[in-house]
Amino acid sequence: MTVATSLIPGLEEILKQGDPGRLAEAARGIAELFLQGAANLRPDHVDLFDEILIDLVPHTETAARADLAERLSVLRNAPRALVGQLAREDEILIAGPLLRRSPLLDEAALVEIARLQGQGHLLAMSERATLSPDLTEIIVRRGDRDVVRRAAGNAGAQFSPTGYSALIKRASRDGVLTLTVGQRDDLSDQRLRDLLEGSADIVRRRLLEVVKPGRQAAITRAISEISGVVEVVESRRDFAPAQRAILALHRAGGLNEAALFGFAKAYKYEEAVAALSAMSGVKIATLDHLIAGDRYDPILIVGKSIDLEWATVRALILLRLGPSRVASPADIESARVNFARLMPSTAERVVGFWQTKQSA
Repeated sequence: MTVATSLIPGLEEILKQGDPGRLAEAARGIAELFLQGAANLRPDHVDLFDEILIDLVPHTETAARADLAERLSVLRNAPRALVGQLAREDEILIAGPLLRRSPLLDEAALVEIARLQGQGHLLAMSERATLSPDLTEIIVRRGDRDVVRRAAGNAGAQFSPTGYSALIKRASRDGVLTLTVGQRDDLSDQRLRDLLEGSADIVRRRLLEVVKPGRQAAITRAISEISGVVEVVESRRDFAPAQRAILALHRAGGLNEAALFGFAKAYKYEEAVAALSAMSGVKIATLDHLIAGDRYDPILIVGKSIDLEWATVRALILLRLGPSRVASPADIESARVNFARLMPSTAERVVGFWQTKQSA
């Protein structure tokens, strides 16, 4: 400790006497000395500060330790042992900042704290930029409602198959959690189906409103699979066989743009519309009404919203005309230009309007 005591005159004597007031004062002085020069300190200098502060800091008041933890939480060269000590404190005002963002807390330390500490510590930890699958398993198992919701809404959180199963099980009793999990980018179609299967109908409808357009079609398909019924369509056409065929195709993993293109090229109107409905989240009745109208714009809009290739959109335009009518080359070229110019965001807004209107 000889070199260490040179940081503050009389430190060795202060340590010998053990006076709490003087120890706290020394801790504050040395901590401030470190913080002021942290950017220029070598690793061995940081270790020196660590050696001193880990014994002195516990003598400071809660507010001083909380302030120190906040300032250390953003440093990559903070005293590592001191950071670990503060992060394990029961007082969340002290541990919280470090659990939220300190880069010096490794996986082993975080897992240990997650297993032993309370909900405040788990909540702070769930806000970290990244969460490992092992960590989220503990958080989902031990966390209360607010903790699990926060972790589920963290885009940097990773969930193992076991963790995801536990998360979906908890969501079956929590509509807010269902909405949060349903918007995760890493949610597979099968997990989405599992999530919706345990949710109330009102939650399903709300999820359909808040997710990105690309997810809406998957939700619509999942709901159809769960319900086991086909949409009743008021039309001169009978869409029921096509709906059943498309549902079977989806279950087999074959519902994609290539299949849609094949239906359009073969002038299989019902199958093409049913497939387009499943892929876009727009009801068959709505699509049938729009496509059968006087203009081809709805086909361009729904095609752009789900990122179809021009060849598929062109085939849908020709399908609209039927096999007995020949499209004007000028009309087709005009449609191609308009499709190229159409912004995906604009198309998504229009499709969102159609979905909202049909829900109403």
